[in-house]
Amino acid sequence: MASVPESVTEKLGPGLRRRRDGTVVKTEAAEAVYIYDFPMRTWHWLNAFCLVILCITGYLIGKPPPSVPGEAAMNYWFGYIRMIHFATGQIMAIALAFRLAWVFGPSRHAKEIFLPPFWKRRWWRGVWNEIKWYLFIERTPKTYIGHNPLAQLAIFLMCMLPMFHQVFTGFALYAEGQGVDTWWYAAFGWVFSVYGDSFFVHTTHRLVMWLIAIFCLIHMYTAIREDILSRQSIISTMVSGYRYFDKGQGPKEDNQ
Repeated sequence: MASVPESVTEKLGPGLRRRRDGTVVKTEAAEAVYIYDFPMRTWHWLNAFCLVILCITGYLIGKPPPSVPGEAAMNYWFGYIRMIHFATGQIMAIALAFRLAWVFGPSRHAKEIFLPPFWKRRWWRGVWNEIKWYLFIERTPKTYIGHNPLAQLAIFLMCMLPMFHQVFTGFALYAEGQGVDTWWYAAFGWVFSVYGDSFFVHTTHRLVMWLIAIFCLIHMYTAIREDILSRQSIISTMVSGYRYFDKGQGPKEDNQ
């Protein structure tokens, strides 16, 4: 295929350019790198689904709508909200435990969101470079095979640690409802000793829910933005597992 002059085209994404007359043409074939295996992709989308359900039902539990008149047995919809919240929370916890165990699996990128390399000066330089890129100060982004350093830092601080917090505080609140003589309370009753009382556990559980919700919005924005501006696939990578780069795009950074 004949090359298309850089001066008369606009990059659309890996392997695609738009001419000045508006037509889209293919350039050099995009380079594909397999990053996220099937278990990681499955956990990502299952976890996203669980977070949406948990945030909606958690909000309704903390701020319930007006009561419905009539017999309680005929108006059990709030009970269903709680049941969906509890069941989804347990699914999320099991999936999170599996994802944590998958750190020791075959994929070297599985540990990125659990153990950012805080001890590497080069990694912190990458964080600063990405901050400048997202603030439109840096003109050209670096190309990373896995998550970029800022994404690693944000996911670790605003998603993974909060999710572990939600699992322990959520199970503690569930154990409180089950009773102090149950195995639930024996396993998670210590959370109340750490936090002081039930009210504070409730409060932090709800506040961290909002932190995760904010992170999800930022995560969606940055993923769409990177798909458009960084000229490498982001969203489709979590569907197929492959990240596509334009050939000749430059060296790929590996933040491991």
